[in-house]
Amino acid sequence: MANEMELIFDSRSSNEAFARVTVASFMTQLNPTLEEVSDVKTAVSEAVTNAIIHGYENELHKIYIRAWIQGKDLYLEIKDKGVGIPDIKKAMEPLFTTRPEMERSGMGFSFMEAFMDEIEVISKVKEGTTVKMKKTIGKGRGLWTTQSL
Repeated sequence: MANEMELIFDSRSSNEAFARVTVASFMTQLNPTLEEVSDVKTAVSEAVTNAIIHGYENELHKIYIRAWIQGKDLYLEIKDKGVGIPDIKKAMEPLFTTRPEMERSGMGFSFMEAFMDEIEVISKVKEGTTVKMKKTIGKGRGLWTTQSL
């Protein structure tokens, strides 16, 4: 049985931090490390920022986040109903940006790929974009034992 939450908020830059903290709070039930929390918060920030700047082109609309947990896996879907991405493969190339005048680095998808275990981008022009991500919490963590000397 999965635990699930949904969040809908305005596409304002000031709400990016709210989205990060909400997802971070939700994932605490998995007892993540600080690094795991930081990774997820960064990925959420990048996806939300992409929705605000690229999806809605800084117009005010809604951003949707759905998060759920199954076992040790955290799943995220961050969705906008904006302009969509005409060429997902191109958009996911490091340093590619459609907004160089805004000093965008073009590293959003690269950061998401680096910090999450899986990422999938689904987009349709004039209908919006959904970024699906997965992170397994506790992967690679062994059991620690202490011994008296």
